[in-house]
Amino acid sequence: QVQLVESGGGLVQAGDSLGLSCAASGRTFSSYVLGWFRQAPGKEREFVAAISWSGRSTHYADSVKGRFTISRDNAKKSVYLQMNSLKPEDTAVYHCAAAVAPSRYYVGSYPHEYSYWGQGTQVTVSS
Repeated sequence: QVQLVESGGGLVQAGDSLGLSCAASGRTFSSYVLGWFRQAPGKEREFVAAISWSGRSTHYADSVKGRFTISRDNAKKSVYLQMNSLKPEDTAVYHCAAAVAPSRYYVGSYPHEYSYWGQGTQVTVSS
C-alpha cells in the first residue's frame, strides 16, 4: 500500500516557475513508477510526466515537454515536478500517482496504469 501527498501548488503568473513535491509512504517505493497527472475543471485527467523506478527513463506530454522536469529521490520517497514558463492552460489540480513497475525502464502515461493516487494540489496560472 502506498499513500501519496502532494504539496507546492499555488497561484502564479504566466511565465513563472513552480515546483511540486509528492511524498510517499510504503516500504517498496523504489520499485514504483511515478507519474504526474492534471485535471482542469470540466476536463478529463491528463498525463503530464512519468519517471521509471530507476530514474533512467522519463516521459512527458507534448504540451509540457521542454518546460517541465520530473525527478525522484528514492531515499526521501519523493517525486518532484519542476514547472517553468508556466502558461494559463497549465491551470489544473495536479495529482501524483504510483504503480508497481514491471521493469526498471517502464513509464506509464495512462491513468489506468496507476494504482495509487494523491489528493492533488491546485496550480493556478494567471495571464
